[in-house]
This record gives sequence, C-alpha cells and structure tokens, in this order.
Amino acid sequence: MEFFDVINKRRSIRKFKPDPIHKENILKILNAANWAPSALNLQPWEFLVVSGEKKNKLGSNYGKIVDNYTKDWAEAPDKAFMPRSEFIQFANIYGGAPVIIIVLAETHDDPNYQKAFLESASAAMENMLLAATALGLGGCWMTGPLADEKYLRKVLSIPDDREVVAISPIGYPAVIPEPRPRLDPDLTRKVKWLE
Repeated sequence: MEFFDVINKRRSIRKFKPDPIHKENILKILNAANWAPSALNLQPWEFLVVSGEKKNKLGSNYGKIVDNYTKDWAEAPDKAFMPRSEFIQFANIYGGAPVIIIVLAETHDDPNYQKAFLESASAAMENMLLAATALGLGGCWMTGPLADEKYLRKVLSIPDDREVVAISPIGYPAVIPEPRPRLDPDLTRKVKWLE
C-alpha cells in the first residue's frame, strides 16, 4: 500500500474478526513502532503484547470503566459513535481483538524529559497503527482503560518507573468505519504561514 493511502485508510477499529495474528506480523508492527523518531534518540518506549487470560481480565475491568462512564447516556454524545450497550460490549472484549498492545514510556524527574518521552512514545504508537493498517490489520488508540491505571499496573506488573501511554487492540477488522470528516479539510484554519 502506498504511504499516503495507509494514512488515509487508517481507522479506529472497534470490531475485529477472531482470526489470530501471526507473530511475525506483530513483530513487524512493533518494529515500525521501534523506528519512530524520539527525543535525543533515547527510544524511551516499551511494548506489552497481551492476550489470553490477561487480556480477558483487562477487558472485564475496562467494561466496568465504560459502564460507569456511560451510565448517564441516553444516547452517545457523538451520533457517529456506538450506542452505550455496544460500547460496553466492545470494552469487555476489546472488540474481539486477539491481542492488545500497551505502549509504555520511561519516566524522568525532569518534566522536560518526561514530556519528550511521552511525545516519543506517542510517535511509536502512531507508527504502530499505520503499520497495522499497511498489513491489513487495524487498531484503536485508546486511553479510556487508563481510568483504572492502578489495576493495569497490578495485572501486568508495570513498574512505577514506566508511564502507560496508550493501549490498542490489534486484529483483522470485522467492520471498517467510514472516514470521519476533518475539522479543517482544506487547512485554512489550522495552518498559519509565517515569514
């Protein structure tokens, strides 16, 4: 797939086929993440690939988070988003994805380094999602499960010197949503040309 096609075809996938992913493809995705740019080339990221019983535990906990978060919804605030019951179902099983990948970043006492580490790990996350798209897989950049970060840390034995940046289910898409409109498609409001 041509590079700009990959960017334009990437979607937030929330329904996956149960098909397993070959380990070689997971490693290709993580290799792409590992080649992300990073501040001072420190490459401060780590990746947790979670499946099986640990994934089920995380899903059950995320389902509780979403249930609580959406308890006052009469309907989804964004009409293009899924209804409450579907959101809870998605959360409980991470959309049926066979694996989830968690991106971690090193921590640092200096806030400037900490910000740079977070930005670097975010670049790795983006590379990961684009690589998944290029391989015919899908993912979804998620931070909702971090609402109970203490639980994540306990189940996955994440040490205090690592920041949990984001989570993505990874799998073969069962449903590929239509592209969401850009807020400024012709870049007249979000771009300023300065001389």
